[in-house]
Formats: sequence, C-alpha cells, structure tokens
Amino acid sequence: MARLKETYRNEVAPALMQQFGYKSTMQIPRLDKVVLNVGSSEARDNAKVIENIIGDLTLITGQKAVPTKARKSVANFKVREGMTIGAKVTLRGERMYEFVDKLFNFALPRVRDFKGINPDAFDGRGNYALGLKEQLIFPEIEYDKIDKIRGMDICFVTTANTDEEARALLAALGAPFAKN
Repeated sequence: MARLKETYRNEVAPALMQQFGYKSTMQIPRLDKVVLNVGSSEARDNAKVIENIIGDLTLITGQKAVPTKARKSVANFKVREGMTIGAKVTLRGERMYEFVDKLFNFALPRVRDFKGINPDAFDGRGNYALGLKEQLIFPEIEYDKIDKIRGMDICFVTTANTDEEARALLAALGAPFAKN
C-alpha cells in the first residue's frame, strides 16, 4: 500500500473527522483523482511533439498518457476542431497516492526559490489546481533526454464540499502551502 494512503487512513481521516465533526466516515474528504495536463502550441505543426509529451507524462506518472484534441476551431491560434494539441493523464488509487507523495516530498522542493504553493488556488468546490513551469523537477526526467522544457497543469479533485475542507485535507497530506 502507498505510504501516503496509509497515512491518510491512520492519521488524516480521523483528524479531519474530529476537526469538522462529521457523523459518518463517508463524509470525510478524500482525494478522488489527480489529472496532469500538458498543452503545446507547436503540436499543431509537429506530430513528434505529442509523442515527446506523452513519453514525459508516462515517465512521471507510470501510466500512459492520452492525446487531447481541440474541441473548437480558433482561427487566431490556427487550431481546427479535432487537432491533437496536448496530452493528459488521470491518476486514481495507488498510483495517485504515489504521485502525490512524490510531488509534495521530492519534486516541489526541487523548484528554484520555492516558497510554497498558492493556498488560494481552489475552485470553490474543493478542487485544487497547480501549474508547473517545467517538467525537470521530477526525478525521472533527465535533462539531456528532453527536447524542450514544458510546463503542466495538475488538478487535485477531492470529495470535499468546501475549499476549507479541501485545504485541510491537502495540508494534512503534506502539501507545502505558502504562508501568507
């Protein structure tokens, strides 16, 4: 079992139940899924870019990424509906907890001048979004083997009803929130 999942069961869930006064264990907020997304503007000209993005995401997460296609045509961006413009991975279960543990404890502290992640990036329904500027912070990525530095979006989807519950959940799981 993943180390973070065990921590959640033994320490985090009982603490959240006591803090928010839940009557049932099913009310305790938990991580539902983590979605990693990489979009690339040069993907419309070069199909090899998508293969590189999928390779990077697969290395980082241990799960094969799927290409994403444009939903609408946008003339200003020279994008037509159905064009492949990025890749995404949805993590659940053991892989999700392994990834979150790696992100909070190894990858984010490797960011230069790291002061913590924004504690206000919640969507109002208990989900948290985080943007990274480069994929090099993950230990699996070797600098010599990448073609270009790319950023990514990471979205933590929780079962929490409010931002306060979700913030308490992520902080208990080890999210390095910045001090205001």
